[in-house]
Amino acid sequence: MNITIKDILEATGGRLIRGRGDTAVRHISLDSRKMSGDDIFVPIIGEKTDGHRFIGGAFELGAVAAFTSEHDERSAAEIDQETHAWIRVDDTVAALQALGSWLRGRFTIPFVGVTGSVGKTSTREMIVCALSSQKKVTATAGNSNSQVGVPVTLSLMDPEADVAVMELGMSMPGEMSRIAAVGRPTMAVMTNIGVSHIEQLGSRENILKEKLHIADHIAPGGILLVNGDDSLLRRVKAAASGEKDALPFKVRDDLRVLSYGFGDDCDYRRSEYSFSLRVPGRHNELNALAAIAVCDLLGVDTSAAADALSAFTGTERRLEFVKLNGFTVIDDSYNASPDSMKAALQVLADTDCTGRRIAVLADMLELGPDSPRYHREVGEYAATLGIDAVYTVGTLIENASAPIEAAGIPVYHYGSNAALARDLVWGLGYGDTVLLKGSNGMHLGEILQELKPLRLDDLP
Repeated sequence: MNITIKDILEATGGRLIRGRGDTAVRHISLDSRKMSGDDIFVPIIGEKTDGHRFIGGAFELGAVAAFTSEHDERSAAEIDQETHAWIRVDDTVAALQALGSWLRGRFTIPFVGVTGSVGKTSTREMIVCALSSQKKVTATAGNSNSQVGVPVTLSLMDPEADVAVMELGMSMPGEMSRIAAVGRPTMAVMTNIGVSHIEQLGSRENILKEKLHIADHIAPGGILLVNGDDSLLRRVKAAASGEKDALPFKVRDDLRVLSYGFGDDCDYRRSEYSFSLRVPGRHNELNALAAIAVCDLLGVDTSAAADALSAFTGTERRLEFVKLNGFTVIDDSYNASPDSMKAALQVLADTDCTGRRIAVLADMLELGPDSPRYHREVGEYAATLGIDAVYTVGTLIENASAPIEAAGIPVYHYGSNAALARDLVWGLGYGDTVLLKGSNGMHLGEILQELKPLRLDDLP
C-alpha cells in the first residue's frame, strides 16, 4: 500500500483534525504494539478495551496517522505534540472497511473468494499453490478473514499480481455481507456448510444463507464453485437451476453454479484428475480438487496445477505432522467442529503407525444448545475407528466418552492441559502417533509444547 492521508480522507469521508494531507501511509495496524513503518493505527472499540487509549503508544512506535471517533482538534493536540495525522471518523471499523473497499477498487484482476465452515485456509492455500504454477498470485496472509482482517489483507496485496485469493470468514448475521462488500470477489468457492457458529445463527440453513452473501458482488454470469458432496451446497446448485423448494430461500439464478467432488453428478469429479498429496485425508483431496477447478476456470493448465499440489505440505496447526523423538504428533489444534473432528480422527486411524494411535480431544466451542449431542456423535464415530486410547480435556467433550468406552477403548479425562500432558508423557511409547484436536480456545498447543522436548529414552 502506498497512499497518502488525502487518499484516506477520500476513501473514508473522514476529517483531518491534525497533521498533513500529503503524509505517506504504507501499512495498516490494528495493534498499537506492532508497527511496520508509516502505519495508520486503527483503534478498535472492544467489549473490554477501547483502542483509543493506545493512540499515543502507536505514535511512539512509528505510526504516522490514526483514525479516531472520540477526539477533536483540542484533545488530539493535548495528547500529541508532534505532527502525526489524526482522522476523525464516526466509526473506526466502518472507516477501516471503507478504506479497504477503496483499496480493492484499485485492482482489476480476478479475485477468488473462499469461505466455508471447515477448510477455508487449507483450500485457500491449495488454490494459491496451484495457481502459482503459472500465475503471479497475491493472497490473504494468516487468518485475516474478518471484518477488520479483510481490509488489512487488501492493503498488503501485490498490485502487480495476476490473480488474488482471499479468505472470507463470518460468525454472526450480516457479517459476510459486509466483508463481501469490501473484498468483492469475482469468483467464490464454498467448501462446506457445517455447524460452526450455529450458536449465533441457529441452523445450517441460516449458516448457508449467510455465507452465500460471498457472491453478492459477483457480476451476472460469474462463477460460484461449491462442494458437490455437501448436502446443502448440492441444493444451492439445484436452487440456482430453478428447482423449486430446493432451499427455503432464494438463490441467485444469474450465476454459474459449478460443483466439485467425488460424486458422479459434480462438474469437476475426483475420478477425472490424477494427483497425489503429501497432506492426508479425503477432505484434503476435495480441497485440492477445488484448487484444480479454480485453475481450470482461470486458464491455468490443470496438469501443472496438479504437479504443484504434489509439493503442498499443509498449513500450521491444521493436520500438521510433527515428528518428535520416537513418536509423531498430528497437530490439528487450530480449531474444531464436528466435521473437522471426524476428519482428523479418520486421518489418525488411517496413518501408518508402528505403535499406538492416541487421540487427544478437547471441547468444540460455539455449537449452541445441541453441543452435547455433537460431542456424543464424535464419540460414536471415534468408537468405530480402532483407536488405541483417547485423552480428553474440557467439560463438553465428556459427552464423547460413553460410546468410546463402550467400544472397549480406554478414555482418560482431565480438567487441565497440564494434567493431561503430564500423564500423556508417561504413557507414550516408540512409534506412537498422537492427534491433538479441539477448538482454538482450548489451547491444545500447550500440550504440544510439553511433548516437543520429550525423549523417550530419558523416561525410567
